Amino acid sequence: MRDTRESRLLLVLLIAIAFALITVDIRGGEDSPVDGARQAAAKVFGPVENGVSGAVDPIGNAISAVRDSGNRHDRIGQLERENAALKAELGSDDRNRSKIRQLDTMMKTAGAGQYGIKGAQIIAIGSAQGFSWTVTIDAGSNDGIKRDMTVLNGDGLVGRVTTVGPGTSTVLLANDPDFTVGTRMEKTDELGFASGQGDRPLRVQLLNGKAKVKKGDRLITFGSQADKPFVPGVPVGKVVRVDPSGGDLTRTVYVQPYVGFTKLDIVGVVVQPPRTDPRDEVLPSKPAKPKPAPTVTVTVTPSAPANGAADNGYEQ
Repeated sequence: MRDTRESRLLLVLLIAIAFALITVDIRGGEDSPVDGARQAAAKVFGPVENGVSGAVDPIGNAISAVRDSGNRHDRIGQLERENAALKAELGSDDRNRSKIRQLDTMMKTAGAGQYGIKGAQIIAIGSAQGFSWTVTIDAGSNDGIKRDMTVLNGDGLVGRVTTVGPGTSTVLLANDPDFTVGTRMEKTDELGFASGQGDRPLRVQLLNGKAKVKKGDRLITFGSQADKPFVPGVPVGKVVRVDPSGGDLTRTVYVQPYVGFTKLDIVGVVVQPPRTDPRDEVLPSKPAKPKPAPTVTVTVTPSAPANGAADNGYEQ
């Protein structure tokens, strides 16, 4: 339509009629004279609106799905975190059970040797520089720890305390090359000195060059004067190799330590030595050798022919 004076007058007239109808409709309420026209329009345009709504609903559903997907992802993330927490809790339970086992074994060892101990946990390992084998424990002078105290666990000798702070201490491990401890053979009482060799067996120099020793023999600590740095009777290890005796004044054997130095966790510092030397009491009992099962021999005697018949292959 062209923009003319007549068209502008027509537009103003239509707007005025529209306002008039709106006013009449509002004032009429439910009895509005245009209500019939509205219902007729609803019948005509209702299906069109439904069709448009049906076309738009998938888009709305897709938007809702995206929103729900975000909620589901959040829920999945929450479930994954809860699952990880449960796994960590189960792992923590396993860890606690392991600590309980270690404490139980260590307390049995301390009880057998009559050692008064202060329990501690490994919290750090020493630097690998200089081939030093040391660990840091979470007990120090505030806990009654002093320098040159024996350190053990449920398996045996761990080392000795070298440095003490208020809340922590440094322990030199028995497999350190600078570590030396006096030893005594089980039963034979042969004395020697064990030295650390890192991840190899301890090297033990027996004072008696003619000492009778064999693979599997066990050693314990001999003890020091005033029980420092070592108390007596702590299990050290068992012999895994014996050098041939060449008539020397000493004899060399190699001992596998009872303690696994690469998996230390719970240890005990001996703060009170035993009243008497426990000697071999701390060593675990050797398993009994199985007795051989008795052998029964059964001899089968052939039976005689029936009715005294000769065994000649013919009937009588």
